[in-house]
Amino acid sequence: MKIPERLKLPKSCKVSSREHYSINLNRPLYGLKQSGFMRYNRLSKYLLKEGYLCIFIKMFGSEYVIIVVYVDDLNIIGTPDLRKTKICLGLQIEYLKDGILVLKRFYIDKSHPLSTPKVVRSLDVEKDHFQPPTDDEYILGPEVPYLSAIGALIEIQFVSYEETLEWSKKIFRYLQGMKDLGLYFSNPSKGSLYGFADAGYLSNPHTGRSQTGYVFTMGGTSISWRSTKQTMTATSSNHAEILAIHEASRECVWLRNVIQHIRGSCGIITDKEPPTVLYEDNAACIAQLKEGYIKGDITKHILPKFFFTHDLQKSGDIIVQQVRLCENLADLFTKSLPNSTF
Repeated sequence: MKIPERLKLPKSCKVSSREHYSINLNRPLYGLKQSGFMRYNRLSKYLLKEGYLCIFIKMFGSEYVIIVVYVDDLNIIGTPDLRKTKICLGLQIEYLKDGILVLKRFYIDKSHPLSTPKVVRSLDVEKDHFQPPTDDEYILGPEVPYLSAIGALIEIQFVSYEETLEWSKKIFRYLQGMKDLGLYFSNPSKGSLYGFADAGYLSNPHTGRSQTGYVFTMGGTSISWRSTKQTMTATSSNHAEILAIHEASRECVWLRNVIQHIRGSCGIITDKEPPTVLYEDNAACIAQLKEGYIKGDITKHILPKFFFTHDLQKSGDIIVQQVRLCENLADLFTKSLPNSTF
């Protein structure tokens, strides 16, 4: 591997340039790029040797233990009597109704609450919060806990053009107003998987890219969601929707496989999984995916791989159904919404 900048070269090196040397890493050090991968390999070999199947599940008669691994964090779940999880991956799991840790940490526990996390964009470029930074835009000083706040919010990604301190305060003010809300899993809830997909056409006017958003629910609660800028420029709203539902379909296949694997490994015998309903609000996109082929000059440029959803419908894995825009849960992952809609 390349020599890290903070690692000094031994005096015996005749050439002073670091580019002429490389080092052999015998043991992974914390902070190196390879450390996480090497640690997971070591942990995976040990758990597999102990009889845990990936996802790490092990049966003890009629009981089971599931080990969830994320980098260097472990969460152990099982039928034996274990202690309740209180903190996992920065998420504080409260079994009581009161208390909020993140806001008190950053001294915004008395801030005025907001009903939405982001502002609605303006068509006026001069009033747009996402316009390119100006020359006199100041840089945050060390007195502002910006990086610590971002770390506590778990890799929140926003456009860097908006004034940094203001949007970080908006996020915590939004969390202050939403502190009593959470993901609620009821015991008698049904285990059906549902998906919602949507796209925000030309959500970024500076790059011409659209936004993909999807969310999957199980038992009435969100279990997987994503909001990301599309990697290619969509030429129409129909094109953007096809790209979005393609990403949602890939996530749907993975979720179905994970759920089926966990149930089978834990001895939960179920019939064949029924098709997962994937809701979409664009009628043209649904019709195009149902036909499964390129038709006409309007859609002839769309890559065939994005019709993967059509194959999933034929195999009985998913069913794409139309839903009204106001009922599409994925809409809030594609654009900033006003208070009434949000």
